[in-house]
Amino acid sequence: MRLNPKSASFIALVALVVSAAAQQTTPAAPPPAPGGPRITLDDAIKLALDHSPTLRATRTQIAQSQAQEVTANFRPNPVLSWDSQFIPIFNPSQFSASYLENQAQFDVGIGYLFERGKKRQHRLQAARDQTAVVTSQVDDNQRSLIFNTSQQFIAALLAQSTLELAQQNFDSFQQTVTISNARFKAGDLSEGDLLKIKLQSLQFQSDLSTAKLAKIQALAALRQFLGFESVPDTFDVQGELDYQPVHATIEDLKILAARSRPDLRAAQQGVTAARSQEALMRANGKKDLGVTFDYQHVAGINSGAFFFNIDLPIFDRNQGEIARTRYAIMQAEQQAIETAQQVNTDVTDAYGALTSNDEIIQLYRGGYVDQAKQSLDITEYSYKRGSASLLDFLDAERTYRANQLAYRQALASYMTAVEQLRQAVGTRNLP
Repeated sequence: MRLNPKSASFIALVALVVSAAAQQTTPAAPPPAPGGPRITLDDAIKLALDHSPTLRATRTQIAQSQAQEVTANFRPNPVLSWDSQFIPIFNPSQFSASYLENQAQFDVGIGYLFERGKKRQHRLQAARDQTAVVTSQVDDNQRSLIFNTSQQFIAALLAQSTLELAQQNFDSFQQTVTISNARFKAGDLSEGDLLKIKLQSLQFQSDLSTAKLAKIQALAALRQFLGFESVPDTFDVQGELDYQPVHATIEDLKILAARSRPDLRAAQQGVTAARSQEALMRANGKKDLGVTFDYQHVAGINSGAFFFNIDLPIFDRNQGEIARTRYAIMQAEQQAIETAQQVNTDVTDAYGALTSNDEIIQLYRGGYVDQAKQSLDITEYSYKRGSASLLDFLDAERTYRANQLAYRQALASYMTAVEQLRQAVGTRNLP
């Protein structure tokens, strides 16, 4: 079969362009910023826990509560009192050692309040129980911070993966533009089709610019959780959007959540703290005994005296505070029940979201991703050789791009659902 010179020159030109394109750098992910550290998800969580100003501020509540334990354990201070009587202040001439010895009166006393009903022990126990509640509440804030950091890290991974896809699509389509120019010069492509291809190239460039901006914004949002002073401006994330199946049953997860959720533990400890407060109020209803020893010097005679005083619990026996703390116990018990129900709801919602996202991932992994890629490769091969129309090729490009982007978003949604399940359970170690 003989080829006319026009077709032969076109085939030679296409072969030259394809050879040059093959020698170009293979499309790859954009390199990280020079000198910028790359952090993993575990690194991000550790940095957030170490440098979050909000968590640091919350942790001081534990130290404050422990300081209140010290105050609660104090015993009453002894009381020192003294007085002088019959001192000739307005008749200084009468001042003499004999006058002070035989006519003036001096009293020195020391008193102590003996607490009844083991008030100090109850105060200390109530303070310790409150410290336990505060500690669990801080752990719950830490749980929320870990989830928020993980969620934003996954968003950064998605932005990075989207940028890689946009860069690959742009580089690949640039080869198409080059071949289309060659076909146009060879007379095998109309000027209208060439313009359509160049306009489509603008869309790829716009997608690439949008992806770059999205990654910058994702890293900035992540840095806010990590602490701006903990990482430099050139930091980047390290990792991939990945599918890791979870095999635990919902019942196992609910049991694990009942043991691990710090907010549930705080609610349960709140019941104990409320009961400690009731015991303290009952102890406060018992009146304390005041004892004072007084040394007296009167008219040359030295003597001592003991004084005792105690309130008579006729009217005030602390009935109001005792009744209040009883209702506080009821309130704490109901809050613990509500928190337990919320934990079950959170686990159910998170497990449902995980199951739904898992089904979507299985659809993509079952063949949709490979089929879209194969369709694009076949259409692109045919178009570059003049066997497929421009519309077929552009449609295959759009389908592949949408399929790849949706698959990456599905992976990110699945990974976020796993993190949501970890938050709902209260631990990162899923069964």
